[in-house]
Amino acid sequence: MKIALSIAPPYGEASDSGSAAEPRGCPPSMDEPVNDHTGPDDLPRLPFDRQDPLDVPAAYRALQADEPVARVRTATGDVAWLVSGYEEARQAFADRRLGRSAPDPDRAARISNSVILGGPIGDIETEKTQHERMRRLLTPVFSARRMAALAPHVQELVDGLLDRMAEGPRPADLRQVLSLPLPVLVICELLGVPYGDREHFRALAETMTDLTDRERSAAALTELGEYTRKIIGAKRENPAGDVFSDLATMDAPDEEIATLAAGLLFAGHETTVNRIDYGVLLLLANPGQRDALIADPSLVNTAVEEILRVAAPGNHGMPRYAHEDVTVGGVTIRRGEAVVISTTAANRDARVFADPDRFDVSRDTDDPHLAFGYAARYCIGASLARIELRAVFGTLFQRFPTLALAVPAEELVTRENSLTGGFEGIPVTW
Repeated sequence: MKIALSIAPPYGEASDSGSAAEPRGCPPSMDEPVNDHTGPDDLPRLPFDRQDPLDVPAAYRALQADEPVARVRTATGDVAWLVSGYEEARQAFADRRLGRSAPDPDRAARISNSVILGGPIGDIETEKTQHERMRRLLTPVFSARRMAALAPHVQELVDGLLDRMAEGPRPADLRQVLSLPLPVLVICELLGVPYGDREHFRALAETMTDLTDRERSAAALTELGEYTRKIIGAKRENPAGDVFSDLATMDAPDEEIATLAAGLLFAGHETTVNRIDYGVLLLLANPGQRDALIADPSLVNTAVEEILRVAAPGNHGMPRYAHEDVTVGGVTIRRGEAVVISTTAANRDARVFADPDRFDVSRDTDDPHLAFGYAARYCIGASLARIELRAVFGTLFQRFPTLALAVPAEELVTRENSLTGGFEGIPVTW
């Protein structure tokens, strides 16, 4: 069974938002191939280097100032458009002419060797219809009201994990005692996946994010689809009050249902794990902000939004393909060309956020971050992620005000070859 999976914010229909400004840039003509390494040899090459895992690559600064929609060469050597500016990223997210499928997928530029976000997925003729059906089913499941009702239970889970952390040995690996088990527990209960299977699907999830061995990661993706297919089949026989039981009643091909189920299981926990890790590291690296949160727990909501804005676990970007000619930020993007939206860069755009690299748990802005995408492509699971992050950061430093890294920050090992980035471990003491 072969499935395609996207962990980008879900798709949806949005009104065309092409700018009437005079296009700039010199894109290739419609007769030129879109993935044959055409373009100047001196194009900036993705991914950009960064010196500090808590920062974003410095190369974005010059692009945001002079060329927020710029031609770049991807990790595979193909040519694409990089969107690094905040307003330009919002425009790209909101334009329905940019999708995850490509008009000519066999010739489309690839962003990386990732089996998940490396290239086009889906069919241009059916993408919109399939996505609308998916959103109709899942939007009620992940509604803000339903997630709010889940909040007390998530708090209970956080309290239990921190109790065990307090009773355990020091130093402790925060990733193993909190960051990883919390999202896995929550998503297992919500979807109806056996928590006892966590080691199995976590191993598949980690393999799927491998950027070095595409065949191996593709095999893991296929295996996760087979795993969710079996669960969906069991739910048809014995339904329960969970999301996978709802999926089992869908009037859709089994392969499509399994794809959706695998995507929910993967995306429902993988990115939240890293947000917890990065939030802790940001607070430890900014003790004044940590102390402010301890002194005033009501800051937790703005603190979580600031963590979402500033944290940059991955260094990949979200791929899109032009279904027809479209203008973004005054640049004409031709049909079939690839676009990479860098939300981590857009969230540090100095044209929008004052002193954008400053981490401020009391920051209040009229311009929301783009960690969950934008407009009709806003992530369905945003409310769930916020519930988990608020429970963690409203509790962790209240319980452990002296929490500190057990090793120098520069000794933390980053997951360089993982699509979602992050760290191998976060050793802490208190």
